[in-house]
Amino acid sequence: MDRLDALKSIAAQAIRGELSFPTNVDATLRLQRALNDPECHADAAARLVQAEPLLAARTVAIANSVTYNRAGNDVTNVRAAVQRVGFRTLGALAASVIVRQLSSEITDPALRARADQLWRHSAHVAALAQVIARRVSFVDPETAMFAGIVHEVGGFYLLSRAHEYPGLLEGGADDWLEHGEVAIGRGVLLKLGVPAPVMGAIEAMWNGMRALPPETLGDTLLLANDLSPEPSPLLERPGATTAQAAATIDFAVGDGTLARIMEESAQEVQSLTSALM
Repeated sequence: MDRLDALKSIAAQAIRGELSFPTNVDATLRLQRALNDPECHADAAARLVQAEPLLAARTVAIANSVTYNRAGNDVTNVRAAVQRVGFRTLGALAASVIVRQLSSEITDPALRARADQLWRHSAHVAALAQVIARRVSFVDPETAMFAGIVHEVGGFYLLSRAHEYPGLLEGGADDWLEHGEVAIGRGVLLKLGVPAPVMGAIEAMWNGMRALPPETLGDTLLLANDLSPEPSPLLERPGATTAQAAATIDFAVGDGTLARIMEESAQEVQSLTSALM
């Protein structure tokens, strides 16, 4: 099977819902569903989080980030962290664990390097989206962070399967954009139970349509993607904003500008990115 046929085959499987996940992903999916249960209370959530060491560490780190700890009072246990960040942020953090687990079994050094870069990109986009949502577009910040975390989940899935098909990633961005990104991305997002508004925002990113200043969740995600200092290793989207051009994006926001807001929020973005990483 040649490279393009392999990509089309993986995409067709994703469309049919025939996804091959590492076993630890299934366990975290069950945890995510439990956390989303309206009958799940804080004590029960804390116990569930404590059972997943990576999620527990990430929850405490997020709770102590500048965004969630403006008073500078660090928490040192999962229960206090859960109470501080809330269930919606917990859901986003569980998604971040799932995204990382998709690439947990990659052993090839080149593929591992791509997966690590893709996660750095996703963490930057998630942190930027959270700040842009809260201070610029005024959409829900937690939803924006969640969208940033999962917006490249199809790419993680592709990387997790690449060892099965030597040469799969040698075709560059055009093949991924035409035959893989949308089909594989949709399949994995559906498997993760991603809500419709987030799906719509990611679809808007795939289409490359946005307004400036950003008005919607999709606009917010696209702007965060453009402003990320860490590019995706999978593609350079046609018409995408270059790193140099992204540095010049600016517009008025109330009494200020985007540039001023991003300068004021730099520590917050860095703190949140580090916590996600």
